[in-house]
Amino acid sequence: MQNLVKHCVKSGGVIKPLVVPAKETKGTGLFNPTVFVDGDTIYVNIRHCQGTLYHSELSRFEHPRGPLLYLNPENDSTRTTTNFFGTLDSDLNIDKIYPVDTSSFVCLQPSSEFVGLEDCRIVKWNDKFYLSGVRRDQDPAGTGRMELSELDISPGHVKEVSRFRIPAPAPDISYCEKHWMPITDKPFHYVKWSNPTEVVSVDTSEVVTTTTHLGSGRDLSYNLRGGSQVIPFKGGYLAIQHLIYYHQTEQARKNVTYTHQFTYWDKDWNVVRRSEIFDFMDAKIERCCGMAQYGNDYLITFGVQDNAAYVLKVPGNILEDFIDD
Repeated sequence: MQNLVKHCVKSGGVIKPLVVPAKETKGTGLFNPTVFVDGDTIYVNIRHCQGTLYHSELSRFEHPRGPLLYLNPENDSTRTTTNFFGTLDSDLNIDKIYPVDTSSFVCLQPSSEFVGLEDCRIVKWNDKFYLSGVRRDQDPAGTGRMELSELDISPGHVKEVSRFRIPAPAPDISYCEKHWMPITDKPFHYVKWSNPTEVVSVDTSEVVTTTTHLGSGRDLSYNLRGGSQVIPFKGGYLAIQHLIYYHQTEQARKNVTYTHQFTYWDKDWNVVRRSEIFDFMDAKIERCCGMAQYGNDYLITFGVQDNAAYVLKVPGNILEDFIDD
């Protein structure tokens, strides 16, 4: 299995960590960043949780509860997300970064296990910037729905000014919807999942979500979930998606491995090509939430172990060769 970061760096790519000052985070997990290029400006959003993840990569040093464990402060057992929004300079270093001000809204279930807008993707639709992610703190059951969080970006401050909770396509009875991939050049459209590909359209006036395309069959033996945004590419569309392999340790405890794959569709959402399956940095837990074209290059953002965030710059020809191979 190919290591994408190693492959790209050997071919002229660049990898940079995305770090928010520890005085803002108290040193706990930064992960699952997203990226969006608007003109010459590179926008990023980095997810932070007040806890941290411990994962025994080789299952050699497990916690008594298993190889996968979230560690929280003694007085707070939630997984509370704060989003940090800002810009990168041309060398991919953080230029400015601010916590998103959500003070205009009240958390309905502050004792929920998951609090806040998780695993956001940045998108700009109809000249408005949004964070699009899943929120699970609206009812005691932790029902997850995708939400659109509109941002007002001003010097020294980023404020959430509106929220829209997106229903699932009718009958809207699923427990948790997450990792929908916004299509950057089609306002309020998402690739909901793939294999087969399902594209949905969100009507914010009627508060309804409609499936506008559903592929006729499966072409893979495994399921592909969301990842990056869906971006225009060679007359069609491109995204990074992830697949999850759940397995057990020798002690019959739950473990998990994430891998990834590029999917390239034509303009009618037929799959033209899928890349080989890859990882980013050989870790078992990696998630990609962002991809954008930047000149002749592509920027890809991903998190490792829920404890680190990175941006990878990939030369365009290297990306195309990787997908073609």
